[in-house]
Amino acid sequence: MGELAVWAPWVAKEYLNDPEKTRNAWRNGWFHTGDVAVWLPDGYVVIVDRLKDVIKSGGEWISSVKLESIISTYPAVGEVAVVGVPHPKWGGERPVAIVVPKPGQRITEDEIKNHLMKYVEKGEIPKWWLPDKIVIVEAELPKTSTGKIDKKVLRDRFKDELASVT
Repeated sequence: MGELAVWAPWVAKEYLNDPEKTRNAWRNGWFHTGDVAVWLPDGYVVIVDRLKDVIKSGGEWISSVKLESIISTYPAVGEVAVVGVPHPKWGGERPVAIVVPKPGQRITEDEIKNHLMKYVEKGEIPKWWLPDKIVIVEAELPKTSTGKIDKKVLRDRFKDELASVT
């Protein structure tokens, strides 16, 4: 996994009235998209996450999007977000999943862990990707003005969730 950087004559040269954002995006002649991607052996490039949302743990990257996608396949899950929160042992982050059950449904942390273990056993994700904590909440997850789950708010809200883990 790495950040996707592109160049082509039709890539915008700047952000309108935002020179700082332009400087951050254009480096060494390449436009840095902020997307995290994997280049597959067959030549395809797959975007797996946003750079701001990828979880940096023990020198490796964990795709929050992949974990959310798997957790969302559990029948009782209504909404899910996976965020990286500081971890005292790893000197970086570890994933925490915030799960909202569908109306009238009940979910436990163990049910989600068992569901994820099936994907570990199939080799679709490594075991060390598993969230250190799964928080079940009854309220709708916070949204941005565009209707996306606001991970910035969730990271702040759950930043101390793993503070006592060793």
